[in-house]
Amino acid sequence: MKELRLSPGIDTHDVKVKVKKANEFLKDGDKVKVSIRFRGREIGHSKAGMVILENFANETAEFGVVEKEPKMEGRSLVMFLAPKS
Repeated sequence: MKELRLSPGIDTHDVKVKVKKANEFLKDGDKVKVSIRFRGREIGHSKAGMVILENFANETAEFGVVEKEPKMEGRSLVMFLAPKS
């Protein structure tokens, strides 16, 4: 399993770079854990993190499927992707 860490204030181009890397992992048959870590007062913007992960899932839909929907685990928002069979 591979993990990609994002921040809540990530820019669109940076998301595209992470999506490209996730697609490479999914093509190789690896599962991908995508997490957004909230620090300090960022925890109040967890809905923005949910939007980022939903867009991330849409961008990787060609090569993978969402195995586990985005869920808060402590101060992190976590989603799991699996390669398409």
